[in-house]
Amino acid sequence: MSQSVTVTRDKNVAIVTIDNPPVNAMSFHVRAPIAKAFADLKADDSVAAIVLACAGRTFVAGADITEFGKPMQSPDLREVIAALEDFSKAKVSVAAIHGTALGGGLELAMGCLYRVADAKAKLGLPEVKLGLLPGAGGTQRLPRLVGPSKALKMIVSGVPISAKDALASGLVDAVFDNDLLANAVLFAQDAVERNLAAPVSQRNEKVTGVDLAAFDKEVADVLKKSKGLDAPKACAQMVRNAITMPFDQALAAEREGFVKLVEGDQSRAQRHLFFAEREATKVPGVTKDDKPRKISRVGVIGAGTMGGGISMSFVNGGIPVTLLEMNEDALKRGMGVIDKNYGISVSRGSLTEEAKAKRLAMYTTTTNYDDLADCDLIIEAVFEEMGVKEQVFTTLDKIAKPGAILASNTSYLDVNKIASFTKRPQDVVGMHFFSPANVMKLLEIVRGDKTAPDVLATALAVGKQIGKVPVVVGVSHGFVGNRMLGARGTEAEGLLLEGALPQQVDKVFTDFGWPMGTYQMWDLAGLDIGWRTRKSLGLKAAISDALCEMGRFGQKTGKGYYLYPDGRTATPDPEVEALILEEARKQGVNRRDISDEEIKERTVYPMINEGARILEEGIATRSSDIDTVWVNGYGYPVGQGGPMFWAELEGLQKIVDRLEYWYGKTGKEVYNPSPLLKRLAAEKKGFADAKKAA
Repeated sequence: MSQSVTVTRDKNVAIVTIDNPPVNAMSFHVRAPIAKAFADLKADDSVAAIVLACAGRTFVAGADITEFGKPMQSPDLREVIAALEDFSKAKVSVAAIHGTALGGGLELAMGCLYRVADAKAKLGLPEVKLGLLPGAGGTQRLPRLVGPSKALKMIVSGVPISAKDALASGLVDAVFDNDLLANAVLFAQDAVERNLAAPVSQRNEKVTGVDLAAFDKEVADVLKKSKGLDAPKACAQMVRNAITMPFDQALAAEREGFVKLVEGDQSRAQRHLFFAEREATKVPGVTKDDKPRKISRVGVIGAGTMGGGISMSFVNGGIPVTLLEMNEDALKRGMGVIDKNYGISVSRGSLTEEAKAKRLAMYTTTTNYDDLADCDLIIEAVFEEMGVKEQVFTTLDKIAKPGAILASNTSYLDVNKIASFTKRPQDVVGMHFFSPANVMKLLEIVRGDKTAPDVLATALAVGKQIGKVPVVVGVSHGFVGNRMLGARGTEAEGLLLEGALPQQVDKVFTDFGWPMGTYQMWDLAGLDIGWRTRKSLGLKAAISDALCEMGRFGQKTGKGYYLYPDGRTATPDPEVEALILEEARKQGVNRRDISDEEIKERTVYPMINEGARILEEGIATRSSDIDTVWVNGYGYPVGQGGPMFWAELEGLQKIVDRLEYWYGKTGKEVYNPSPLLKRLAAEKKGFADAKKAA
């Protein structure tokens, strides 16, 4: 038939096998021969059933998303599934699922009369994560198999379920521990002897008589976490259509909804991020020959908030940890917090008591540096001061075994300087985790001048193993994320003095899609942290300093830029407004009305400008790396695609014009447009052209 689709026989069962490595995506060169196979086999009287299977490590793991947004070649996936259902009206069809059946792969499987799965298989419809809805019948067939409530949760979350869960919910008809294909053939032969089931599209039992009011309440609950995103709302509506519309009418609405989303900016943004994460692993100077070093045990220095979270990340990824602190009391406190965090997971049902005990057993605690001698990777999470780092790395250089990787979790400091404290700078790298480290996905890997390529390869590999999104960046104060964050916050004080209030500025951010605004973020982190840093550098920030002098450090003290009457909810405080007005009077600032647009220009535009400088200096390899950093480390709205992607939608020339306006008005360097940004705007190019324009 084709290299991508083959047909073999086992008596009266035809086995149709898709072989399109690496994940058997439903590309055109698969769709055309498989549709033909279904039609040919339907006409073959010697065939009573087909088993649809896949070669390699997985069932069809989705559509070919590189085809999205382009003219679709016929047959599209809907036509393939229609041909499969047409076959299934006359003969038995069984999908044999191993690995993952995701997106278009699960939609294809639901075109069969039956589905059987390997016990380790995962099944799901993750299109929402690309800003889309399932566009080949998934929103209509899944409710008919598992019921609208289960389908709603699966489709809106995009989270796959296990084979066991799929069996219990009716998505699959049998689960096998081994010999999946042989068992699938036997299942098909047995089904031939039984009454033929109806195609999934004709099974209406689970979508009839549904309490719509109760369902709508479920919709409201599942949409709470998707503020500002179009796809989750569209997905929920399509599942509702399965209850209220005939199949064909709802299928047409699904297609219309899919097309609308795929042509929209949000889906473009989310697809951009999908590819950006994969591009980020392609690091100049690191080749396939640079094999990762083996990491069997990790040492973590510091059992505080960061060190504890970092250690949990490794233990969660299956890597034992030796946790070092300066004294037993600090160790006891740190392990107490770790135990409490795992306990919360148990109470939520995301972890069993047995799993918690297993993870805690992977810890070895110590107050002696010598106990780190058997570690393959050692990460320090100590105070952010170069003198402290020097003490740590000088000691590690003496006790760490040859070939051990020495990593710093520094947020700002010079990794080259840190590496100079050792006689093995090639083994030193920055591994910047984000707080809380056991939750946040970003891992900024900071490449020093002498960092060996296989050290970078190891950091990338171990980052993936522990569930992080790794991005390699260069040495610069604040690297990529914090450097741009500094640019974003430069005018935070000025905006307040000139006429804005914290709640207005923060509302601009949350309306944009951020989880919280600048002042809420500072309150959450603790205002005393920035205050301590400013004092050490001889810097001042009149309003923030005054708040700290009043003992208002943020959420932890119940007061900061906001009041926190319940310990969590930010409430505007008249005392802060009075403080701002008094400080403006002292400085002779005539306050005025400040528009939301001005707030955006004076906060977001400077960070775009700093991102362009970072590209220009080679601190980031690609603009998409910057987007990956910001979405995964700082809560940048996924529907906006990251700051650099959003900047191109906003218009680079518009950004340059407004930066020049504010630079002329204030003289502040943060507004001085970078040469790269000006060139790209003038040439009507995007950041992908940065290297050509440089």
